[in-house]
Amino acid sequence: MTLSTTTLHVEQYPGWALLRIDREAKRNALDRATRTSLLHALDALQGKVQVIVLTGTGSSFCAGLDLKEREAEVAAGQLDSAGSEAIEINMALREHPAIVIAAVNGMALGQGVTLINSSDLALAADTATLSCPEISFATYASMAGPTSQLLVNRKRAAWLLLANTPLDALMAERWGLLNEVVSGNQLMARTAQLAQTLAGFDPVALEETKKALQAVPEDLNAWRSAMEQGQKVNLAIRKRREFS
Repeated sequence: MTLSTTTLHVEQYPGWALLRIDREAKRNALDRATRTSLLHALDALQGKVQVIVLTGTGSSFCAGLDLKEREAEVAAGQLDSAGSEAIEINMALREHPAIVIAAVNGMALGQGVTLINSSDLALAADTATLSCPEISFATYASMAGPTSQLLVNRKRAAWLLLANTPLDALMAERWGLLNEVVSGNQLMARTAQLAQTLAGFDPVALEETKKALQAVPEDLNAWRSAMEQGQKVNLAIRKRREFS
């Protein structure tokens, strides 16, 4: 089964798979092709592996959505579906029967933070950073914001969304956004070790445990509703700015 594309590299191992976003020149920002490839790969791997590792290429994990492509498509009169497609990717991670591990190899911005939030586990290189810079260009982090708000307390979410200051990996670990921080040259080896360990567990037990982690204390629908609400917030911001 060949799942790799020009922007997403997929490697399959016994019981687990590695998905590596491969747009190093664009800091692994999610363009339309990559969003489509991610959704296709996640769908194709259902029932095939017990663990999925998501990482980036080079010094970035994911710089969010490809805003230049999005702006160009809107300017050309195309439907702006980037937000809804991003929601579907994150819901696919949340609802996938496999355990999803984010291997945060570097900078994560906006949607990159959302991918971490939507993963079941997250390991990071000690050089990694998490940031939601949307406030600096007069908008709200419409998915990283609400998903972070579901995971950390209000003061920490407010800092992430308002201070425009990247969190280093150790701070993100202390806040609970990451599980473990290791040296950069050990990240993939440590992640592979964890993936192999999890893949050795009973697949039904893994899947049911994942469901339990989502059901208690949160309703699964809260994630979709929260991200959709984030889209509404940005719509309201745009409308108010149009009439100001």
